[in-house]
Amino acid sequence: MRTPLFLLVGFLLLGACMLLGRLFSSNYPGATYAATVTFVILWLGISSANLWVGVVKAGYTLSEELPIFLLIFAVPTIAAIFLKWRFL
Repeated sequence: MRTPLFLLVGFLLLGACMLLGRLFSSNYPGATYAATVTFVILWLGISSANLWVGVVKAGYTLSEELPIFLLIFAVPTIAAIFLKWRFL
């Protein structure tokens, strides 16, 4: 249940970053790029924290938790890069 919840949070954070990038793009032409980079950095930190909690607190091994980390990090990140490349 945590994985779909984290994916949802990732897409919500992506939407917020992209919205801020669009709002500031009229004054700052590089705002959408900065918003994409900011999202990727923030999401890497949040995903890494989830990995750490899974290994240290929940008792999973790193090899069990690593595929979940890659899924949680990669799906919203690929969506962010696609949105920046295609639409913004």
